[in-house]
Amino acid sequence: MADRSDRPQPHQLQIHPQQPHHSRYEGGVKSLLPQKGPSTAQILAVITLIPITGTLLALAGLTLAGSLIGLAIATPVFLIFSPVLLPAAILLGGAVTAFLTSGAFGLTGLSSLSWVVNSFRQATGQEPLEYAKRRVQEGTVFVGEKTKQAGETIKSKAQEGGGGGREGVAAGRA
Repeated sequence: MADRSDRPQPHQLQIHPQQPHHSRYEGGVKSLLPQKGPSTAQILAVITLIPITGTLLALAGLTLAGSLIGLAIATPVFLIFSPVLLPAAILLGGAVTAFLTSGAFGLTGLSSLSWVVNSFRQATGQEPLEYAKRRVQEGTVFVGEKTKQAGETIKSKAQEGGGGGREGVAAGRA
């Protein structure tokens, strides 16, 4: 047994169970912020954007102030010239409305025409002009045949009536 005590004993590991990290409360603002600080790129972006934002806000303020001053100066002028400006504004508004309306009607007409042509293509499988040419040719042939038949009918009636008419005229002379 003495040899066992001479041998080195293996180290023992003690395992202590820990509570999960998410169940621990780390309240306050610290839990909302990232654990690491902002990156260099983020710091440079903020440093760059602060003067630009300030400049733009200053320009917006100057523009607002200029607009208010201009409105204060222009209001009496508008009141003095309102008998002229009001009819001019109405005329200008009517012209713009008429122009936009005519454009809307034109676009509606073109899209309707396009729709009709496309549905015609789908229904017949032909282009409208080719279809119209073929129908005109068929109509011309039909009119030619009808004219020929009408001419033959007139000729046959003239021969029937002409023979009887000549005999009647000859009998009347006698």
